[in-house]
Amino acid sequence: MGDTPSADKLLTDRLLRSWVRCRRRAWLDRHGDPDTRVYTAHRTLQLDDQQRSFVALLPRKPAAGLAGLEAGAPGVVGVRLRGQGSDGWRLEAHPPLLQRVEGRSRWGAFAYRPVLARQGRRLTREHRLPLALAGRLLADVQQAPVPDALAVGGAGRRLEKERLPLNTALDHQLDEALRKLAADLCRPEPPPLAADRRKCTLCSWRGVCNREAAAEGHLSEVSGIGAKRREMLQELGIQRLQELAAANPDQLALQLERFGEQHGAVAAPVVAQARAQRDGRVERLDLAPALPELDAAKGVLLYDIESDPDARDDFLHGFVVLPRAANGTWDLSLARYHPLLVLQEHGERCCWQRLRRLLAHYRDWPILHYGETESLALLRMAQRQGASDRERRLLKQRLVDVHARVRRCWRLPLNSYGLKAVAAWRGFQWRQRSVDGARALLWWRQWRGSGPSDRGHAQALRWIFTYNEDDGLATWAVASWLLAEDQRGPSE
Repeated sequence: MGDTPSADKLLTDRLLRSWVRCRRRAWLDRHGDPDTRVYTAHRTLQLDDQQRSFVALLPRKPAAGLAGLEAGAPGVVGVRLRGQGSDGWRLEAHPPLLQRVEGRSRWGAFAYRPVLARQGRRLTREHRLPLALAGRLLADVQQAPVPDALAVGGAGRRLEKERLPLNTALDHQLDEALRKLAADLCRPEPPPLAADRRKCTLCSWRGVCNREAAAEGHLSEVSGIGAKRREMLQELGIQRLQELAAANPDQLALQLERFGEQHGAVAAPVVAQARAQRDGRVERLDLAPALPELDAAKGVLLYDIESDPDARDDFLHGFVVLPRAANGTWDLSLARYHPLLVLQEHGERCCWQRLRRLLAHYRDWPILHYGETESLALLRMAQRQGASDRERRLLKQRLVDVHARVRRCWRLPLNSYGLKAVAAWRGFQWRQRSVDGARALLWWRQWRGSGPSDRGHAQALRWIFTYNEDDGLATWAVASWLLAEDQRGPSE
């Protein structure tokens, strides 16, 4: 287990946040083998958002510890709050910031309230309950009520503030959550896998849970099945991938219609997908060519965007320029990477003009991308920048979503049709291990700093370019497989 006996009866705000997100995650945080954790950039990005938000909130650098509270500093960090819960459990919270407010406390004619930086556009239980715990413990320490807490966010655009009343209803929710958290931590085995495992990509325990999900045939392993659909299937007695693969699709359609007529239509596709994954079978769904746009193309542009969603900043438009060889084949040795780095201080119009010049230079070349992000971003930019209807129509005709073509033409033995899964299945390997969009965003923020006079090391940019180029090459790995299968024909 690895914890000391004194830690077994300790409930912290960090465990509470983990538990709200996933009951199993909290258990693993307490009892799991730390050597099985994998790095995720998500936590580092959260801390970066927090620092930027707090800098925007406070007039000066915060003080630290109890001395800062006693001195009445406007902001204080590094305070660990402790208290006693029910059934012998000890409570502990380490709020990221305490802000001075009007009131009266043991220290004088002022008091404090807890503050956290939120990601996303609204407060969730993941924010409210830790704030409620911090407020409860802070009230004991300052010997004065804490009527509200503060959540801040949006520092990438403008600071947003939201006050959270710490009322009786929230206090009851906190008590119930702490009781359930304590019960889960006392279990000899971890709670079941989460019903909706989409958030697992952000979790450092994802490797442990992914292996268990694959081993037990968890229904979330079937591409196309989310939490709601899984609940329906379980209510019908289907608990595992193998059971779904063995189901009669016509009978299952009739059974699913009890939840609504629209649900019956998914029976055949999900059964077929489960069978493909069970049997490792590749199945063609549409005999029409997947990429007819490439038949007479002189070359292709492989397009991938890197973004900072909180700042609404598409900071890199990356293109792999791949001309067709003189003998009519596609030769990757001829490919060249062309990154367009976009700095917000240059403005979107400058970015659009650079993109227009590049796209005009390779006129009529199809633009291959994976997923709808790139096409939506490019077409919306064109509209904002006043491109004519004709120009936008021609641009739209050039954009080819490889992901959509894979889904239309093929059923694959994979639990995801995302670029990472499909390209890896085709044998493609990224040059940088365990890198994803979150890591690239972290590198970007580290390089960008606070402005032109505060740039980071150029190596961060090189890492981003390598990752972005590899995403373009991975897109081609999938596209070239589609082309090869089209040439092979249905009879082979």
